[in-house]
Amino acid sequence: MSDLEMAAEVICCGETMVLLTPADARFLGQAELLRLTIAGAESTVAQYLSNLGHQCAWVSRVGHDPFGQRIVSALAAQGVDTSLVRYDMNAPTAVFFKDPAPDGSRVYYYRKGSAAAAMSAADVAAVPLAGARLLHLSGITPALSPACAATVDLLFDLARQAGVLVSFDVNYRPGLWPAGQAGPVLRGLANRADIVLVGRDEAETLWDVSTAAETRELLDSCPVVIVKDSDVGATEFNGESVTFEPALKVDVIEPVGAGDAFAGGYLSGLLKGMTSAQRLRLGHRLAARALRSLDDYVPVTPDELDVLLTGAVTDEWQQKGRAAGSA
Repeated sequence: MSDLEMAAEVICCGETMVLLTPADARFLGQAELLRLTIAGAESTVAQYLSNLGHQCAWVSRVGHDPFGQRIVSALAAQGVDTSLVRYDMNAPTAVFFKDPAPDGSRVYYYRKGSAAAAMSAADVAAVPLAGARLLHLSGITPALSPACAATVDLLFDLARQAGVLVSFDVNYRPGLWPAGQAGPVLRGLANRADIVLVGRDEAETLWDVSTAAETRELLDSCPVVIVKDSDVGATEFNGESVTFEPALKVDVIEPVGAGDAFAGGYLSGLLKGMTSAQRLRLGHRLAARALRSLDDYVPVTPDELDVLLTGAVTDEWQQKGRAAGSA
């Protein structure tokens, strides 16, 4: 066991895929050159947390192929501990394609039978939760396979036994399962978590609630619920306390990845002991950066770090207006 692994403050678990996008922003059907990057909700959060000064480990399976090696190398380059990642000799690393369009990008997934879909109890049994402060999961993983759903259940149990906080991003993906099937499962998992992040639109689709307050009532067993409302802002329900912070004004280039950026910023603020308002602001700041990029993950440079953290605690926030997005 490595020194970094033993010191992991946050452990994230979930699938990461290789992403192929037209290099010149053409439609996929017209493109001749594709740009290769990586994308995965939980590993993106891990990278942001690492950028913000936290020791993070990522747990998953990847194929024993160049794509799997690319993913592990990319995460390690951002300081994420990948020593708990398993290489699968019999299943491939998943890939997906992004097709740019004026009315919003479309994505095409090729993840059925992927290495990550074969995650099981054996993959998480050795996860050093006892030394961590936070376990981060999302609603994507239980949709991948029955084995993944069982793995998520086990991680919740192991975290409880270890006294580790669990954050859960609902992250509903309609391409993986219908709302009627996903709704009860995701609500059950959310109510087992200590911290839940969910979009207001997600909650409406899954649970037929239309406001942040109604969402909070539905997730009444979770101590802290953050409801993100796209270009309006985000509301944190923490016990009897309710805190709303408007999102930043930004010209949106690509909305994909903003939710994971928000989660990374919010959770970092929580771990750093920031106030509710300050951690919501930090989430909004990272989301705004993601919205101005075509990439799912936008690394935080050392030069940006002080600006981001300082900006989250200024008193001028409310004057900065509304934004497009942290949903």
